Amino acid sequence: MEEYIPQQFLEVQNKSSIDNVFIVGLTIHQSYRLALFCLFMVTYSLTFSCNFLIILLVSISKLSASPMYVLLSNLSLSEILVTTTVVPPMLHILLRNGTYFSLIGCLTQFFLFGVFLVTESFLLSAMSYDRFLAICKPLHYTMIMGPRLCICLILVCWAMSTLLISIGFTVVTSLNFCRDNIIDHFYCDLIPVMKMSCSDTSSIEMVVSSLTSAASMFPLLLIISTYVFIIRAITRISSSKGKEKAFSICSSHLGVVSTNYVTMILVYVIPSGHFVIMNKIVSLLYIVITPLVNPFIYTLRNQEINAAIRQTLSSISRT
Repeated sequence: MEEYIPQQFLEVQNKSSIDNVFIVGLTIHQSYRLALFCLFMVTYSLTFSCNFLIILLVSISKLSASPMYVLLSNLSLSEILVTTTVVPPMLHILLRNGTYFSLIGCLTQFFLFGVFLVTESFLLSAMSYDRFLAICKPLHYTMIMGPRLCICLILVCWAMSTLLISIGFTVVTSLNFCRDNIIDHFYCDLIPVMKMSCSDTSSIEMVVSSLTSAASMFPLLLIISTYVFIIRAITRISSSKGKEKAFSICSSHLGVVSTNYVTMILVYVIPSGHFVIMNKIVSLLYIVITPLVNPFIYTLRNQEINAAIRQTLSSISRT
């Protein structure tokens, strides 16, 4: 594919201070842009619809009494917010073949994207704790995992993510932005924003790295810890049907955790300084494809959700 660099990209000059940011997006030839725009638009619409359907089903059906599905609906909400923060501006950038955004708007996108993304990780760890209680302590599950604890877990997930990203956001915005106001990406992420600074970022990079590790690795360690106990409990089940039922409870959650963390590690852990194009492709998978795949992972083999869908459609047809 022949790379096409827009003229306005070539004309951007250094400034003593930055008010606007030029986001390059996907530097491709004009003939490919409309096709990609349609593809991403359809994908975003499906992502929004599928995740919203899960939220709606949980809200209007008896699934709202189950902590697992309340947590799932919050996960769907966070995925809607993640994609909505990035994809609509990305579509605008794609049509314009790169465009200007205000620095404030860029930093706002960076903050919101971070909060919603980290919230997903914390919600996945809360869901693993729910699965741990369901399998390892089934007799005490309803007593421990009541509505109050479920709501507390959800609030903690959103509060912790907001706190961690707020600290990082405060540190990053304290920098002096005066280098090239060009972001060779399709959204305002941490590394491209840091590159615009002419301040000494060595100490700030350490702080941000610590916060990033806490936001991503701490939930992952919690998930791994709970599954160590879950696997031990499953191996002690004598009947094959019991083992199969226990595994089916966790399979969808494990699938979502795998897709989220594999793509997250590729984007944020593997160095991408010399692989800008590859980093953009992996970021597209993480932001555009993964939120679309996750609802299908949860619904394809989930009998309760499928039953709720049939019940809802039956109620609509009767009216």
